[in-house]
Amino acid sequence: MATKTLEKEQGELLEKIAVPTKKLTGSQAVLEACIAEGVDTIFGYPGGAIMPIYDALYDYHDKLKHILVRHEQGGIHAGQGYARTSGKVGVVFATSGPGATNLVTGLADAMIDSTPLVCITGQVFAHLLGTDAFQETDIINITMPVTKWNYQITDATEIPGILAKAFYLAKSGRPGPVLIDIAKNAQIQSFDYEGYTLCNHIRSYRPKPVIRKKYIDEAVALINNAKKPLVIFGQGVILGKAEKEFKKFIEKSGMPAAWTILGLSALPTDHPQNVGMLGMHGNYGPNVLTNECDVLIAVGMRFDDRVTGRLDKYAKQAKVIHLDIDPSEIDKNVKATVGVWGDCKETLPLLTLGLQEKDRTDWLKVFADYNQKEYDQCIKEELYPTGKEMTMGEVIRIVNETTQGNAVMVTDVGQHQMVTCRYAKFNESRSNVTSGGLGTMGFGLPAAIGAKFGAPERTVIGIIGDGGIQMTIQEFGTIMQTGVDVKIMILNNQFLGMVRQWQELFNEKRYSFVDIESPDYVMVAKAYGIAGAKVEDRKYLVQAIQTMLSHKGSYLLEVMVGKENNVFPMVPQGCSVNEIRLK
Repeated sequence: MATKTLEKEQGELLEKIAVPTKKLTGSQAVLEACIAEGVDTIFGYPGGAIMPIYDALYDYHDKLKHILVRHEQGGIHAGQGYARTSGKVGVVFATSGPGATNLVTGLADAMIDSTPLVCITGQVFAHLLGTDAFQETDIINITMPVTKWNYQITDATEIPGILAKAFYLAKSGRPGPVLIDIAKNAQIQSFDYEGYTLCNHIRSYRPKPVIRKKYIDEAVALINNAKKPLVIFGQGVILGKAEKEFKKFIEKSGMPAAWTILGLSALPTDHPQNVGMLGMHGNYGPNVLTNECDVLIAVGMRFDDRVTGRLDKYAKQAKVIHLDIDPSEIDKNVKATVGVWGDCKETLPLLTLGLQEKDRTDWLKVFADYNQKEYDQCIKEELYPTGKEMTMGEVIRIVNETTQGNAVMVTDVGQHQMVTCRYAKFNESRSNVTSGGLGTMGFGLPAAIGAKFGAPERTVIGIIGDGGIQMTIQEFGTIMQTGVDVKIMILNNQFLGMVRQWQELFNEKRYSFVDIESPDYVMVAKAYGIAGAKVEDRKYLVQAIQTMLSHKGSYLLEVMVGKENNVFPMVPQGCSVNEIRLK
């Protein structure tokens, strides 16, 4: 009997301890990646090119919840709502061709609002690429400008590594949407699966810029010497999970703080240093005093044109400190005196450490005086109207009183959005979900559905106009099938209200195609098994809102508000922020 050689014995030993492999299809590998990344909910719509993934999903239903939406745009907006309330990555599935192109609006929305998404689309077989095959669309080139990264997979062996990279890119640094397009042959291809490794580094990609102590020291010196500093904060505080750090920062320094619409809820609305909303329909004080402060500290915001008004007249008297995780935002629109690169969860404590405690009561009183003037001239009548018609503001006031500031409010786009952002009260972060930079009508209903799946323990109210609701009203079917508990409030003014307001103010009341008719929303909801009511008289409003909020399950409440009410204050386009109009 021959003696075994040392090499053969070593080879047998290595074979025994080698990492075990198993055969998986590309489709199974996709779902294993989702599980490894902690995904619990997927929003999607099946089709031919993604059918193998859906076939594999049949065996994973106990590990992954799939929400069948009624349109791919509804799916991606739901994914956005989920991401915004949960703080996790939203995941969306769609097929090739029209399924993939229906995601584009949501991708653009998520890109400009920094929402982490991983969208997986099916694609035709690799050998058919470029042949104009049935439902073939070059989704990679279409979505390149509206994704943080995209990639097409034609070989199943790439799936684990590419998806690990996709999730890492979506959630790290400045978050954003990623799209992975998977050819059908890669979905059905079997390969030796060696497990899934989470990605935490990509060569040449630096999610967090290096914090420079020199700039921290310069910023601290400016703040400590400031007589009239103003902090303006955006969604970066929420995305960085830096709410506590931000609160300590403003409280130690005593500075007033104003918010962008995506920054809303990062600081409780009743905090004594919270002086209100910036921008076109923001509060009087923070807009006017932006052009009077001596130091302007911007935290996690991008100086959007709706916040700044005319750039050549914006805060020219102030030294500007800009904190942002994305270096490309610093000096992009407003020149910074000091740019502080980095994650605000890390940079804010460094600033706070060097700050002197100051009493800025007199400076805060200036904001209070301006805001009292605003209250007297336009807010009081909006919240407590004396006319017969109900106003959007009084509806939001009653919602605040009923929910005590503990609900999540998801808005569509238009007058109701501005009114809600102006008057909603929030005690907790991640309570305001809206389409900011893109201003996407149709966002509200599906985003509210996603928001509820992202925060199932919280009350979620979708506040939507009569225009926006009709863009994605088919998602009533998603509510019906899933039984998700979403409260839907339609503020119906029988107009495309924001466009009408502009036509009234700037086009001599030439109301061109803004008079929109609506179906009987309560009857439509009833057809989908959703309870509801309509309110046309103020005396029933409080009880109707209480009934909606106490109802077990989804509920639709339509409130008929004044047809030609306007949202004020307003900074007219082309004007400076201190040219804000109260009437």
